[in-house]
Amino acid sequence: MLSERFTEALTYATQLHAKQVRKGSGVPYIAHLLGVASIALEYGADEDEAIAALLHDAIEDQGGAATREEIRHRFGDRVTAIVDGCTDADTTPKPPWRERKQVYIAHLATASPSVLLVSAADKLHNAQSITKDYRLLGESLWQRFQGGKEGTLWYYRALVTAFCQIGSHPLFEELERVVSELEDLTSGDS
Repeated sequence: MLSERFTEALTYATQLHAKQVRKGSGVPYIAHLLGVASIALEYGADEDEAIAALLHDAIEDQGGAATREEIRHRFGDRVTAIVDGCTDADTTPKPPWRERKQVYIAHLATASPSVLLVSAADKLHNAQSITKDYRLLGESLWQRFQGGKEGTLWYYRALVTAFCQIGSHPLFEELERVVSELEDLTSGDS
């Protein structure tokens, strides 16, 4: 069961990301964080993992080291470690996009089961959103992404490969299904 800690994390995440929206869509960013937490819970997350799902982008997008320490103070070392494991950069400016993504993919091989759960939930929610938005916008969607169409599709396929090399898990299988659907959907376009 979820306790007051989860409610506190939800409030904190809402405050941290209050002015943030999803790339190009105008959807409040909290919708993504709720989606990731929902997916993580559906695939067996405990409370720390669910809290980390709500906060998985906090260090990267909302304050770096200071936010990390606030998360540690409020929610403890385990939540902080999971959020750190889901963070691809905590510096400004961030390293180049492709380099950041390659380092992130490589780190999955040694990530904890909790990091893998929250990371895969995040990537599944992103892939679902990209697929939905592609159906609405077509090729213009790719302008939102630093990697463009080719880089974005490469990244999600590389993530699927990395997760599946770690082992079999229903969440990894669902991510593979959604990424394959996106690849099929976009393969006829250039």
